[in-house]
Amino acid sequence: MSKPTRLKALFLDMIAAERGAARNTLEAYERDLDDYIEFLHNEKLDLLLVNTKNIQSYLADLEERGFKPSSAARHLSAVRQFHRFLYAENHRSEDPSLVIDGPRQGRPLPKILSIDEVENLLAATRMPKPDKNPTPFSRLRLARLACLVELLYATGLRVSELVSLPKSAARSKDPFLSVTGKGGRERLVPLSEPARAAMQTYLAALNETAKSGNKSKWLFAADSETGHFTRQAFARELKSAAHLAGISGARVSPHVLRHAFASHLLQNGADLRIVQELLGHADISTTQIYTHVLDERMKSLVRDLHPLNKMP
Repeated sequence: MSKPTRLKALFLDMIAAERGAARNTLEAYERDLDDYIEFLHNEKLDLLLVNTKNIQSYLADLEERGFKPSSAARHLSAVRQFHRFLYAENHRSEDPSLVIDGPRQGRPLPKILSIDEVENLLAATRMPKPDKNPTPFSRLRLARLACLVELLYATGLRVSELVSLPKSAARSKDPFLSVTGKGGRERLVPLSEPARAAMQTYLAALNETAKSGNKSKWLFAADSETGHFTRQAFARELKSAAHLAGISGARVSPHVLRHAFASHLLQNGADLRIVQELLGHADISTTQIYTHVLDERMKSLVRDLHPLNKMP
């Protein structure tokens, strides 16, 4: 193992242990740092001797390779934290990334669906009519997708949280889910009646097709490395449902449904702090991006009723 690779491994161990970084986060850091280390290797640069100009050259290389400003900014964030770690652990006497400005980028507004579009999407996942005579496996697949979509729109869970729900989540009679999110933070998320009904329908279909002795702890068990349904597989099935609902697949993803959950709550008058808690955001500034969905009626309430607007 080369020295840069060994130092990268130590850095990943640190953010896993001290920050409780999730597996997906660790994999993203590793990919970005592997790209950075490969650049240094190709340029015959020593990681422990890299200067500010070298890192700026790396950013220029990302631009030449067609990386968007948002992707380049993510790479720079990983590089910055890596060099900060090297400095803090006395592998370097200075941090060459400290004075580098990130690529200019506007913060993108989240993609959302209208309430009517979400209703059409939900309708596209419902069970077919009895005269269609679906097989038990077909019923299970449809019930699973309907359950995933109902749960996602009802709770605003991250897709990684959703697909890794334990089977006990569907068996509980409590009107909420207990979810462990980023950084090991736990939160309670209320369950709607349609979501609870979708889980019961899915469980019934699951019991109809379950193999004897199936002891999986996952609600959405699957033959995958993790043992549960994958984010990628869910995204593919969701796009197929979007097509049936007459919605472009490019506009629909699990994360878009999470956006719809937050945006529709705020549109109907929910408190921003409550939405922050439901989404599991550590910082309310992350949640504030959803306030763009507030309609003119809600804006006019502030304009017409705020006392300062009535002052002469």
